[in-house]
Amino acid sequence: MIDKKHIGYEFLPVTVPVEEGRLKFLAKTLGETGDIYTNPDAAIAAGLPGLLAPPTFAFMLEIDALDLVAFMSLLGESLEKLLHGEENFKYFAPIYSGDKITVCKKITDIIDKKEGTLQFVISENTFTNQAGEIVAETRTNYVFNHK
Repeated sequence: MIDKKHIGYEFLPVTVPVEEGRLKFLAKTLGETGDIYTNPDAAIAAGLPGLLAPPTFAFMLEIDALDLVAFMSLLGESLEKLLHGEENFKYFAPIYSGDKITVCKKITDIIDKKEGTLQFVISENTFTNQAGEIVAETRTNYVFNHK
C-alpha cells in the first residue's frame, strides 16, 4: 500500500528542451499534417517562432521530466503494478520548438479503491517556458494494481 504521507510531495523542477524532431515525430504519429506542426520554414512564415507542439505534447514533457525509478522507489512500488489512468490538460499558451519547458510535479492525492486493491496517485503538473510563462497544467492519474 502506498503511504498517504506522500500527498503534498513536490519533485524537483526539471527543464526539458522542446526539440523539433520530437514535434515532427509526434505530429506524424497523431496524423497531424499541418505545416505549422511539420515544416519549420512554414511555421516561421506563419509568424510562429518555431514548430507548434501538438496538443498532447505536454504529457511527453512530463514523462521526460519524471525519473520513473525514483518515483517508484518513493512510493515503495514496482513498475509491473503501474498503469496510466488518465491525463487532463489545460493550456494557457503555445509550446514551440526551441522552447525550454520547466516541469514542476506535485502529488496531490492518493485514493484507495476496492479495499486497497487499486490505488490512484494523482499529480498536478505545471509547465513553464523560458520566459517564465505558464504554458500548460496537467493532472495525471497513476493507477497501481495490487491484485
